[in-house]
Amino acid sequence: MLDHTAPHERRIPKPRTPGVDLDTPVPRHWFAGNAVLTHVANGVNLLFPAGERFFVRSVNHYLDRVTDPVLRDQIKGFFGQEGRHAKEHERFFRQMEAQGYDIARFLRVYERIAYGFLERVTPPPVRLAATAALEHFTAILAENALSHGLLDHAHPTMRALLLWHAAEEIEHRAVAFDVLQVVAPTYGVRVAGLAIGAACLGGFWVAAAAMLLWQERGLDPDRLAAGARIVADHSRHHPVFLKGIREYLAPGFHPSQKDTDRLAAAYLAGVGLA
Repeated sequence: MLDHTAPHERRIPKPRTPGVDLDTPVPRHWFAGNAVLTHVANGVNLLFPAGERFFVRSVNHYLDRVTDPVLRDQIKGFFGQEGRHAKEHERFFRQMEAQGYDIARFLRVYERIAYGFLERVTPPPVRLAATAALEHFTAILAENALSHGLLDHAHPTMRALLLWHAAEEIEHRAVAFDVLQVVAPTYGVRVAGLAIGAACLGGFWVAAAAMLLWQERGLDPDRLAAGARIVADHSRHHPVFLKGIREYLAPGFHPSQKDTDRLAAAYLAGVGLA
């Protein structure tokens, strides 16, 4: 287990280019041929680019308050990884538009509410706390993807994109939290960030998936229902939100308490990105 009291003992996140071919078309329903599974994944894909840039802004706001040289290097690695994640997921937007999905209107509304309004009215410490909480949720998603084979039935292109992202999320899962511990270490700020982050992630994710499924009105209702049952069953066995909230609310919580680095290292080594 990592010693979260010693930032100098943790690794520096390394930005990588995944080498994923996002110019060659992938199937419309790229996740096991199932529209519901695909759009649950596509929905969170739509949130990633603007969300990653918000994370960077939230941490960067306090960069001058961080004096530990290793934590500063970790922050720079975090910025590099998140920037590449945003760009790679935006490349996939072009595929979705080529498949006929209208995503531009959703993205305008999402960004106007989340970053044009909520970000502006939320105090900087709470924005940072929301970032730390959302990084915890994405680390749980990453752990599930890498340890349970949840993407085994995804198209190889999308599986490679999402697993690269997952591995790097695990690598930098503690950076925002460590900055929060430097600038605003109170439990109240942490919980406020969790409340806002969980509500926004859950709400916008459901809205994005519903918007995409609405554009699939010609599909067989039985197929849609079968896909919904798969998603519901997965949620029961891998409750990301409940698990994340329970862990994050523990007074002594720190992201490094979960030793998942081996999952990320093994995947990256296996695809030549170690």
